Amino acid sequence: MVWIKHLEPNDVDRAVAVAPPDAPAVIFQRTTGSLSQSATVTSSLDEMEAVAGQLFPAWLPGAEGITTSAGGALAAVRSLAIAHAAGTAQYGPFLVDLAVGALAGPGPHTRRHQPEVRALGLARVLAAGFGRPVCALLLRPPDNLDEGGTLALLRAAQWLVDHGRLAVWIGGGSLAPGDWLPEVVVARPIREAPVARSGPATRSSVRSGTPVEERSRRGPPTGRSRRVGRPGKPHPTSPTEVLLETALATRSWAAGRVWNHTVRPGPLVNPVRVDLLWKQERCVVEIDGDDHRAAGKYADDRNRDVMLQLNGFAVLRFTNTQVIHDIENVLALLQQFLANRRRARKGN
Repeated sequence: MVWIKHLEPNDVDRAVAVAPPDAPAVIFQRTTGSLSQSATVTSSLDEMEAVAGQLFPAWLPGAEGITTSAGGALAAVRSLAIAHAAGTAQYGPFLVDLAVGALAGPGPHTRRHQPEVRALGLARVLAAGFGRPVCALLLRPPDNLDEGGTLALLRAAQWLVDHGRLAVWIGGGSLAPGDWLPEVVVARPIREAPVARSGPATRSSVRSGTPVEERSRRGPPTGRSRRVGRPGKPHPTSPTEVLLETALATRSWAAGRVWNHTVRPGPLVNPVRVDLLWKQERCVVEIDGDDHRAAGKYADDRNRDVMLQLNGFAVLRFTNTQVIHDIENVLALLQQFLANRRRARKGN
């Protein structure tokens, strides 16, 4: 358990850009400052379950394409969950409840199980869903916690470490001083500390199987932060990425693309994680949500764009709204740009 005392909103984004493939999947949660350790643990587990529901079916092999509870879907996911648990360390009844609940809608659906079972099972599911070896929680407490709230938070965090085998980071906030504080590591700012290379965090996301426009209106769940998908593929819980990839998959001119890829623009430049890339054409595509309008995020985006452009990459930015409501225009612009780049390359 680590207290990252000076954590700024963009620090996690910077850490994500240089996170190695074996870094943990980071789940961001805001805590309420409850005076009860049990209530804090339950709230954290419920939010973890909500994220797992968003990720379904990425963590259940064989369930790809099952997006509703209609027909024999529930029986199918029960069977798949039992079979998967039998070949892994997961507890079968818990995994069945989680899979069925992911199709049923908002939960929680696994509270009948002991908190220890939920913590360990959810940590494994979230790591698998993001294709990462482990999972970490980044807890953001409210400012100026009093002594009771601080003690409850620290006890809950230690419980999650012990029973979920999670790394737990407490980011920012102002913890009340007390005899327990020496047990908490007070780290340097994340941009300077080794923990800065731990990631990735996740994009605000929505559960599979709902219309794209409906999912877009819902906004980010409370337990999520910035996303990073599996290298080479669109993020399974980003409706915008999935929608665009579905359209690109039918276009022959879109060959050569790769999603969520890390590029190093130049020998003296830090690596950058981009949403979509055509390597040969040196074309970067970024898909921006509402968070990119914030002043700090906007400035970071412009700095990234300039750095990429100075090293020969073109950067095309589209908003979620453009992709969702005007995808044909987005496709036409991409096709035109790639065609121009390919003609220029052949001419050289």
